[in-house]
Amino acid sequence: MSIEKTKLASILLAPVVSEKSTNAAELNRQFVFKVQKVATKLDVKKAVELMFDGVEVESVKILNVKGKIKRFGRTLGKRSDWKKAYVKLKEGHDIEFASA
Repeated sequence: MSIEKTKLASILLAPVVSEKSTNAAELNRQFVFKVQKVATKLDVKKAVELMFDGVEVESVKILNVKGKIKRFGRTLGKRSDWKKAYVKLKEGHDIEFASA
């Protein structure tokens, strides 16, 4: 595996499984992934096409998610900021997480 493929393989951290992401997958062929903070749209597109064989990406939307401020007794703490990507697939393509 080349250095470029290794870098792309580490871009996708995890799929985001929630009610909102499940509805996006069913209605719009969009899948939601937690990605590295330095990832760009082109990096995410290449990573998805590399990790899931035979899948073509139509578009990618990226969001920066701000970490929440939480209280632990008297002290305040902050969760880490993270980045997520909405990946829309072309017509006729699908990702099966059970087989991936």
